[in-house]
Amino acid sequence: MKESLTREEMRELDRKAIEEYKIPGLILMENAGRNVAEEVLKMTDDPQRTKVAILCGKGNNGGDGYVVARHLHNHHVPVDVFLVANISDILKDGDAGTNLQILLPMKIPIREILGITEIASVLKELGSYDIIIDALFGTGLSGEVRQPFKTLIEGVNNLNKPIVSVDIPSGLDCNNGNILGAAMKATKTVTFAASKRGFYLGNGPVHTGKIIITDISIPKELLP
Repeated sequence: MKESLTREEMRELDRKAIEEYKIPGLILMENAGRNVAEEVLKMTDDPQRTKVAILCGKGNNGGDGYVVARHLHNHHVPVDVFLVANISDILKDGDAGTNLQILLPMKIPIREILGITEIASVLKELGSYDIIIDALFGTGLSGEVRQPFKTLIEGVNNLNKPIVSVDIPSGLDCNNGNILGAAMKATKTVTFAASKRGFYLGNGPVHTGKIIITDISIPKELLP
């Protein structure tokens, strides 16, 4: 197994970077999202004709997704955000809220998904996109994936589209590679600072696709 971190070790790494090294969380989120956008751009020869959908949850993984949306938009990629939450709730929430606030005047389309009754129509829409970015759940997830996320994840897997997961495939347990009810099957997982333990255990190898480890400016002294 490659050098990798558990969710607890990754949480402590983030804490030290922010509290001890005084790196603002916004900088880490900005670097993370930009890195994902760069990996997505490598997947297309014609960015202006490559439709990208970004699925965002309500936490910091979704915050990374808003940064991805901004950078792809700035590269003339047609991008839409599908947010499984209320916009108004996210705007109250720290770094993710700040990055969502930036998107609003950029006129990037944001669709709120507020219940399972909407999932069938959302999946039909997603069928028209060339690449889907998974920014629903991060490494902190340890409980079962609930609705409407479970049906959304299962439906996206069945679309047979290229899926780029942000840090970890949503629904995969960071520590042991178990599927927490449902998990994205990524074509590419762009993970931050270090690889994650669950990528190499259980169902991890089936769900991560190609693993790209990227630097988000966490000091090397903190890394394993």
